[in-house]
Amino acid sequence: MKEFSQEAELVMIERFGKDTIISLATIENATPYVRYVNAYYEDGAFYIITHALSNKIKHIKDNHVVAIAGEWFTAHGNSVSLGYFGKKENCVIAEKLKKVFAEWIDNGHTDFNDENTIILRVELTDGLLLSHGTRYEF
Repeated sequence: MKEFSQEAELVMIERFGKDTIISLATIENATPYVRYVNAYYEDGAFYIITHALSNKIKHIKDNHVVAIAGEWFTAHGNSVSLGYFGKKENCVIAEKLKKVFAEWIDNGHTDFNDENTIILRVELTDGLLLSHGTRYEF
């Protein structure tokens, strides 16, 4: 991925470095599927808590390339399952996600004892960000 300029990275952090809703698109049998997900942006990637048996993960197993869209932003990325939310290797990002998603994370929808509760990382490969008349492409 071509790096964001420092100015563009600051815009990304301001918009998406918190609990934010983005659209995530996957493909199955040449048919696109789009859904809203809660996401958090950091260092060129979005992080999403999801379920390993969900349709989005089934689609991603067949094609790891996804598209995302957010506030005046659209991009493609490579999706990577980091595996179980609670595994030792995920402790740093999991703690960040617990804080970022604190408003809803304990509402009963997410079962952290279920090893199918995973972290999905979308590593951005290319995209377009618009901010106050400035166009950033990467």
